[in-house]
Amino acid sequence: MQLIGAFFATLVLAVPGAASAQAYPHKTVRIISPFPPGQATDIMARLVADNFAQSLGQPFIVENRAGVGGALGTEVAAKAAPDGYTLVMGTIGPLAISPALYSKLGYDPVRDFAPISNLGLTPQTLVVSSASPFKTLADLVEHARATPVDYASSGNGSASHLAMEMFRSASGVQLNHVPFKGSSDAQTQVLGGQVQIMFDAIPGVAAQIKAGKLRALGIASPERSPFFPDVPTVAEQGYPGFAAVGWIGIVAPARTPDAVLDRLNAEVRRLLARPEVRERLAALSFLPAGDSREHFAAFIREEVAKWARVVKESGATVD
Repeated sequence: MQLIGAFFATLVLAVPGAASAQAYPHKTVRIISPFPPGQATDIMARLVADNFAQSLGQPFIVENRAGVGGALGTEVAAKAAPDGYTLVMGTIGPLAISPALYSKLGYDPVRDFAPISNLGLTPQTLVVSSASPFKTLADLVEHARATPVDYASSGNGSASHLAMEMFRSASGVQLNHVPFKGSSDAQTQVLGGQVQIMFDAIPGVAAQIKAGKLRALGIASPERSPFFPDVPTVAEQGYPGFAAVGWIGIVAPARTPDAVLDRLNAEVRRLLARPEVRERLAALSFLPAGDSREHFAAFIREEVAKWARVVKESGATVD
């Protein structure tokens, strides 16, 4: 019996990942939100933290490390110990767009992270003021091919900026970029008619669309949004394949044990299957994802390549 016990002890020591996964988690886990409190990423992080704490029996705390468009907190996570006790919310900005925008970034989105799962998707939506003469996307395109149109964005290199640059390339329209410090400021200018159009994620414009203050001309996703089923996609209005979809997932530092990652992925899937969680995401205008680790990793690689092309074509830079 002693020999058998010694054998199994040696086996466990030889496979440290298995041993740590069996006990995981045995202490507090931090989830870094690389954006300020109250934003969509932070809300999603707290939803995950609360539910993981209940299901896994250990505290999961959210640590806000905002700055550099989400790159600051993402870099902190990239350099953390790969033991499953530091996770980070991985989003389209710091993981897919920033690598092409910043010449010196403290992490590689593919090499330095182990994807766990995508959580929620939210496509960009092209909107105008309800007082705008543009009733349809075709109206806008016809006008903007002859006369330049000003468009607002939430900042140089933001998803709203690059989505419009994608549309410029696809449609051949003439556009002038007017960047603002955040979505709220940009939207205020569009509502007031000072700037004519903008792209923004559905959660940022849903309330104003429902109130009749903004008009949605097109959704930048492969299929129509269940939140606005009457709004056609940009793709179905003559621009096949056009898509600019924001996403929020969760990742860990590279070399985190597979067994830990698998357990967290399973927890995400269970979380997103719960009716009350799906209702909460719907209230935020997010579509639940909950994919496999492998699928999320492939998705991130595709997004990095896609947005690198858009950044290069647009000439955007923040350095």
